[in-house]
Amino acid sequence: MEMLAPPSVNLCSTSEQNQQPYKKFSEWKFKLFKVRSLEKSLCEDSHLAKDDKGKVAASSDKVNDAMTLMPQESFHTGKNLNNGMQTADKDAFYVNQIEVEAHRVNLQHLCRICGGSFKNDPYRRSHPVHGPVDEEMQALLRKKERRATSWPDLLNKVFKIDVRGDMDTIHPTNFCHNCWSVIQRKFSNAPCEVYFPRKGTMEWHPHSMNCDVCGTSSHGIKRKSQAPNPQVNKKLRIMAERARKIIYAKSQKHVNSKSILKKITNCKKIHLSTKMLTVDYPADFVKSISCQICEHILADPVETTCKHLFCRLCILKCLKVIGSYCPSCRYPCFPTDLVNPVRSFLSVLNTLTVRCPVKDCHEEATLGKYSHHLSSHKEKNGKGTYVHVNKGGRPRQHLLSLTRRAQKHRLRELKLQVKTFAEKEEGGDVKSVCLTLFLLALRARNEHRQADELEAMMQGKGTGLSPAVCLAIRVNTFLSCSQYHKMYRTIKAITGRQIFQPLHALRTAEKSLLPGYHQFEWKPPLKNVSSNTEVGIIDGLSGIQHLVDDYPVDTIAKRFRYDVALVSALMDMEEDILEGLKSHDLDDYLKGPFTVVIKESCDGMGDVSEKHGCGPAVPEKAVRFSFTVMNITVAHGNVNIRIFEENKPNSELCCKPLCLMLADESDHETFTAILSPLVAEREAMKNSELLLDMGGIPRTFKFIFRGTGYDEKLVREVEGLEASGSTYICTLCDATRLEASQNLILHSITRSHAENLERYEVWRSNPYHETVDELRDRVKGVSAKPFIETVPSVDALHCDIGNAAEFYKIFQFEIGEVYKNPNASKEERKRWQSTLDKHLRKKMNLKPVTRMNGNFARRLMSKETVEAVCELMQCEDRHEALRELMDLYLKMKPVWRTSCPSKECPELLRQYSFNSQRFAELLSTKFKYRYEGKISNYFHKTLAHVPEIIERDGSIGAWASEGNESGNKLFRRFRKMNARQSKCYEIEDVLKHHWLYTSKYLQKFMNAHNTLKTQGITINPEQSVDDFITLEDSLQITDSMEF
Repeated sequence: MEMLAPPSVNLCSTSEQNQQPYKKFSEWKFKLFKVRSLEKSLCEDSHLAKDDKGKVAASSDKVNDAMTLMPQESFHTGKNLNNGMQTADKDAFYVNQIEVEAHRVNLQHLCRICGGSFKNDPYRRSHPVHGPVDEEMQALLRKKERRATSWPDLLNKVFKIDVRGDMDTIHPTNFCHNCWSVIQRKFSNAPCEVYFPRKGTMEWHPHSMNCDVCGTSSHGIKRKSQAPNPQVNKKLRIMAERARKIIYAKSQKHVNSKSILKKITNCKKIHLSTKMLTVDYPADFVKSISCQICEHILADPVETTCKHLFCRLCILKCLKVIGSYCPSCRYPCFPTDLVNPVRSFLSVLNTLTVRCPVKDCHEEATLGKYSHHLSSHKEKNGKGTYVHVNKGGRPRQHLLSLTRRAQKHRLRELKLQVKTFAEKEEGGDVKSVCLTLFLLALRARNEHRQADELEAMMQGKGTGLSPAVCLAIRVNTFLSCSQYHKMYRTIKAITGRQIFQPLHALRTAEKSLLPGYHQFEWKPPLKNVSSNTEVGIIDGLSGIQHLVDDYPVDTIAKRFRYDVALVSALMDMEEDILEGLKSHDLDDYLKGPFTVVIKESCDGMGDVSEKHGCGPAVPEKAVRFSFTVMNITVAHGNVNIRIFEENKPNSELCCKPLCLMLADESDHETFTAILSPLVAEREAMKNSELLLDMGGIPRTFKFIFRGTGYDEKLVREVEGLEASGSTYICTLCDATRLEASQNLILHSITRSHAENLERYEVWRSNPYHETVDELRDRVKGVSAKPFIETVPSVDALHCDIGNAAEFYKIFQFEIGEVYKNPNASKEERKRWQSTLDKHLRKKMNLKPVTRMNGNFARRLMSKETVEAVCELMQCEDRHEALRELMDLYLKMKPVWRTSCPSKECPELLRQYSFNSQRFAELLSTKFKYRYEGKISNYFHKTLAHVPEIIERDGSIGAWASEGNESGNKLFRRFRKMNARQSKCYEIEDVLKHHWLYTSKYLQKFMNAHNTLKTQGITINPEQSVDDFITLEDSLQITDSMEF
């Protein structure tokens, strides 16, 4: 037997077939009277001609509506199988409808999931398949921080069943309490003795002659077998064929659902047409800003759970008429599920320009200011004009769109009634009565969040800080969970107000800021990367073979997936990107493609061990891999416009962590095994484009990766070069140490990642059958396979540190007069170093360090230090040479340290070649004892390669690893903040809070907080003592824990 037409075919029959319990009794009575009169008319009109198709189709529609209300016994009366062909067709249609209705009634007693009967439950408990979740399940989901508002979502998650396309003639509309218990056990940790009776879910089929649902065995009654009657079977087959023909003829009637929906809304005189737009926008954009029901410009747009946009007035009317499902995709939708779109989409909508429809008015106005423009017209002709819609697609006659004087006039009677009630019952407190009415209205519409805020304001407690502000305070002050909870309880107990939000509110707020929250798509899909977007922190050791010999026991690695982290970083910068488009007079709806340049940094953090308990401290080394969004450009015409550029590229606030590992960077096998998945994801993203919804508009992003934030040790590790003590001194060119010392200036960049890979293949295969020395000279120091692509550059931070260490050696040799006595003993050299350390500590307050760091190098490289060293030297000629050497270095240093040397120090940039040449002459003459036949790595790069890199990239300092180095100290702070017994969970917490620390969304709150502190806070003397204590205590707590 064929199925009935689905409800999406005929919307008129849909509203009549859905038996809604809230209909009035008078409507039911009218329908019953209509059905009984229809029976009489059918008996009287049985002599009509068979070829009258219009009347037959109309009668079939009426009978279809009447079947939902007639008792089954009434269908068997007045039927005679031997009457004419017209009577046989009607009888076949009656029998068809009887069987379908009986099948539908039987389905109401079965479970949609497992197929069990509700009679097995002694309490006969059942739950609707479509509709909102009950209160008990909603409380459980809220406790587990899960988000679901309807049963179809939960059924899809637990049983993998999509019930959105169910039909009541095929599928049951309820499920049993046993399956409800399975869902509850899924989301709760409490043990429950519930079993699923089947291996899989039940499959439902349309009604047929051998239907299992309508069989007697399904009801527990076994009927005696009867001999088949061939005449009756033949007549039933004839009736079934006639019924199929009637149903097929009925299905051919096409009903324009769009026109019916437009008649339901009837908003032609209320909403603005898309033809009034002054700009000829693309069809896709016009479709995105228009209502999917009335096809007008969105007025007070709302968004459903299925991400469709409608006018609020249109969707509410449709939900009331056609039922609780989306008119576009028929996904279950309820008025309580409607939410406002994102603010960026509303701002784009309000900036659209429309023409004024008033006669003899040729002005244009934005949609946000259209109300003010229309009110400026003194004479308005209601027939020829559109009435502006403000706040919810309402006409101008609505209360909210009236002037204050008109509102007072309209609410005069209600105001008098409220005033009378307040004087009689509440002692004249009109304000409390109005606020209570508003509070009850919010509660009735399930807007509990606004109701809680209003109730807090009515009680004088205030709404307190938002969860995002509290999260920013906690992360930036390095408060642990116990410390924050203690502060929260203390302030609440002292002041009686909930200024700070509880921890569960903070956890909810941080979900949208962490990777794995936003949906996105890659075109083409990334190779060897999952398409799942809901990916949070994953194990960095997932790709390592778990063997006893290969698996590092003490290695712990946690990371984000690279593409998911990039999406989260871009969504965190959404406001900056849209602001950049506006600042360059570009359209907000520009789809791209946007080009994002990423700086990658990786460095070891040294020993990060913390001593716990007795015994010696075991060294524990860590490595951090991070990235920074340097700039974003967009193609507009034939020009690339830069809409975003990082102002502080070397700050730890913009260096986002991607991978944290407790491992040694010298352990090549472990290091490559952990970073290989990151490298694979990086290579896959180079050949694909990201599709991401930003501001309600899908946009396209391309990525360019530049690995510049590596020190020389790590560059040699990842590019497969020999260690820093190798004969081949430079990672940028092929010069040996002897060649670099003989020619200090004239060198060019010759190495690259691709060339290193080719040289490794030569090293591995030895195609020319050379000796080891000959082969080593051919590959120029490549001894391992490169696995990370780096940009040939100089790291400004480590270049500064390396050069400072070299000057520190020069100071010692000048004190010991090595230019006279080059063969000094080891004890004499130690004495020179001790003398220099004592003098620098006395004159410059520089404490000696065992290892050169950035702060010591910054203070050491100054003219004051040279003057202090000259006090320990006797020769005046050496004084002048040392002063000139330091002066030249201080002139060259800003060129590679500044973020943009062409703007910040253009004069020094032009003089760099001359200064470097003079610096090289001094090294080869005055300090020949130190640099004869040898030179340090960073001196060589400083003198030979800086101008070429500046000409290629425009900057060296902006691409340094200083942000990653600055973030290393945060690792220790966050580790102390999230101290736990398990190091695995500890690293997860460190990675999570470090990511939140770099969030630009949270940084705006902290910047506002710091601005408020610097400007000072004036307290009203009439303010209560509790307010003063709250403000003072909260600021004191954050100050005491601020980093």
